[in-house]
Amino acid sequence: MPRLKAIYVLGPSSSGKTTLCEALASELKVHPPQYIKEVARTVMRTHGFTRDDVDTYEMQYAIMHAQLEAEKHAESSLTEAKDSIQVPPIMLSDRSAIDPIVYSGTSAVEDAIDHRQKLLDDTVLRAVLPAYRNSLFVVLEPVMEWFSDDGVRSLQDPWRYNEVLFSTLAELGIPYLSIGKETIDLRERVEFVLNHLSE
Repeated sequence: MPRLKAIYVLGPSSSGKTTLCEALASELKVHPPQYIKEVARTVMRTHGFTRDDVDTYEMQYAIMHAQLEAEKHAESSLTEAKDSIQVPPIMLSDRSAIDPIVYSGTSAVEDAIDHRQKLLDDTVLRAVLPAYRNSLFVVLEPVMEWFSDDGVRSLQDPWRYNEVLFSTLAELGIPYLSIGKETIDLRERVEFVLNHLSE
């Protein structure tokens, strides 16, 4: 079985993550559980969290572990399907387990620094960092024309979010590529990711 290739598309709200992921999933013929999406929304719905809880350790911990569990499930399902030519050895996700750390890093609540450190020290997260360092992380920069408030998305400053995201990825030794607002054409974004995936 070929080595699993993992693509993580990160960025603040309204940066085009879902649109890009859907296009990549179609292009690469990746389907759930190998295509991981809307983990945070699912956790918020099943746990009764709202965006008012975004600064709480409990919400970010729950999202982190739901993401890690989804990644584990994706990998195990690929292993089970190793003899099937219908299942490409690719995992695609519209977030990573790093995101909760970033949200804690942008929080202004009193215990935010402690929350961030507890998430960073999580043993399950630490175990996946070697795999993350060998994955394709793509960070999208905010496009204000796409900003919308659906009552669920975080309303945090998107530039501040990416600033903390970049520093966190660097701190953890995770290489990444970024797509700026100058590249808003969806086909160009898809080709950018595909070109780097094949390297």
